Amino acid sequence: MDDFEVLYDLLRGEALAPVENLRGRPKTITLEESGQQGYVLKLLGTPNDTIAFKADKFPPPECLFQNSRHECKRADYVVIARQRNKKWIVYIEMKSGTGKTAEIKQQLRGAKCLVTYCRAIVQEFWEEHGFLRGFAERFVGVREIRIAKRSTREPRAPVHDNPDDMLTMSAPKGIIHFRKLL
Repeated sequence: MDDFEVLYDLLRGEALAPVENLRGRPKTITLEESGQQGYVLKLLGTPNDTIAFKADKFPPPECLFQNSRHECKRADYVVIARQRNKKWIVYIEMKSGTGKTAEIKQQLRGAKCLVTYCRAIVQEFWEEHGFLRGFAERFVGVREIRIAKRSTREPRAPVHDNPDDMLTMSAPKGIIHFRKLL
């Protein structure tokens, strides 16, 4: 089975982010953070093969782990995309304010562990041993959503392929183009 077919078979509908697809154009995916702020981030120009799911829907395993190193945290979303021969898994943590960098890194690591768990589930129950292999990972902390304090132009950052080197960006208008996450 194709990775995206397996993902649609694996994930519950309520965990998936809403998608707008207008006449074959790249998709727009809406990432919503519930709670007191209730802010929304729109990812524009995502490839047609894209799935985004709310990683923190998965309950933290606090009944099993002590959480002494914050291993029960999760980032807000995981976006899995494929365009031609390029494949990405983008972990996204959204903050309305600035947020603490150390906490965001822990949440991104937790989301990576969730994807590792999904891989294990698919290997055991779907017997698909190549599931989500060959995907480049990107870690993104989006801060200051809808707080217009400065220019939206971000400095060029190194490849953010682990939580310690995460890309930090602001989204004052609640909009980010997908290519900027990569």
